[in-house]
Amino acid sequence: MIVRQFISWIRTAPAGERAEATRALARAWLISDLSADDRIAAEGALLMQLDDSSPLVRQAMADVFARSMEAPAAIVQALSLDQPPIALPILEHSPLLIDADLVDIVATGNSEVQCAIARRVSLPPSVSAAIAEVGSPAAALELIENAHAELAPFSWDRIVERHGHLAAIRESMLVLDGLPAATRLALVAKLSETLAQFVVARNWLSPDRAGRVASEARERSTVNIAAGSRGEDMQDLVRHLRATGQLTAGLILRALLSGNLALFDVALAELSGLPQARVAALLHDRGGAGVQALLTRAGLPESTFAAFRVALEVGHETGYVDTPDGAARLRRRMVERVLTHCRTERQAAEPLLILLRRFATESAREEARMFCEELLAEDAIERDLIAA
Repeated sequence: MIVRQFISWIRTAPAGERAEATRALARAWLISDLSADDRIAAEGALLMQLDDSSPLVRQAMADVFARSMEAPAAIVQALSLDQPPIALPILEHSPLLIDADLVDIVATGNSEVQCAIARRVSLPPSVSAAIAEVGSPAAALELIENAHAELAPFSWDRIVERHGHLAAIRESMLVLDGLPAATRLALVAKLSETLAQFVVARNWLSPDRAGRVASEARERSTVNIAAGSRGEDMQDLVRHLRATGQLTAGLILRALLSGNLALFDVALAELSGLPQARVAALLHDRGGAGVQALLTRAGLPESTFAAFRVALEVGHETGYVDTPDGAARLRRRMVERVLTHCRTERQAAEPLLILLRRFATESAREEARMFCEELLAEDAIERDLIAA
């Protein structure tokens, strides 16, 4: 009886009153103990309201049904395809929408719609992948900041590929603890590329010089990121480096000269195709024949063999660091020993000597910077003690 009166009255009522009445009927459908006949009649009346000319009416239903598991599925489906102000609460909260629905809406919706979906709790990998593939930068940012979203590694990479040039995207991703090392490196590459284009556009550096500075920055960042990587994450990073042409002799030598034996081992295992345990055994061959065979199998230039051999000898003498901070910086003593030896090595090519001289300058500057920071820290402690 009440539903019949509602249907009769709704035809002439003002839009605002229709919206409030529809809201009341929707709530009654969810929480009231309606008879089976009244429930069917109420659902029919609500379905009829989907055709109401006023968006206020449909908005009222969306507000009531957005978070309910008991809402009429047909109404929720229709509201999810309505204009954005009406659809947003449904898209963000409704548990009745299946993954296929959400993927389709991401592909056809605007940025506002994509953002609402990206904020959903327990967002599955398939929907996250759709947002990563076609979503707007704003939707990608919402996805990154959604702690409940599940993203496959390729989705992270796709976001970097499409939006990595945007500072907001990079900053949000780089603060994530669980971000794969390969993805973190891809972000750094995007940043280096963006900065290089910036300085070239303003004539601050020539294209060649900017490219070289960016390349050096990427190499330092690679070793820095690798210093905090272990196990499968390290292996994925090395595979990424190889696939992108970054696993060069220069980078591998930098890793060794930084004392990062983990990156060095995994890189040689990847290039040689040997198990990592076998690589480690060959690297501990003090006679040198095993090391040379390994470097040859890895395809590294013969002109670099002396540098690798001397660096390993120094490493055996002084030991290797195992802290992320220590394994990210060139070790000055090791660099200078290798450079001194290679200056007298007939097979040492000029490009190798140039690289080692650059490493020597970088390690000296880094050591000086750390020394000055330690002095400042000691001065600060002394001042605090005096003040106390």
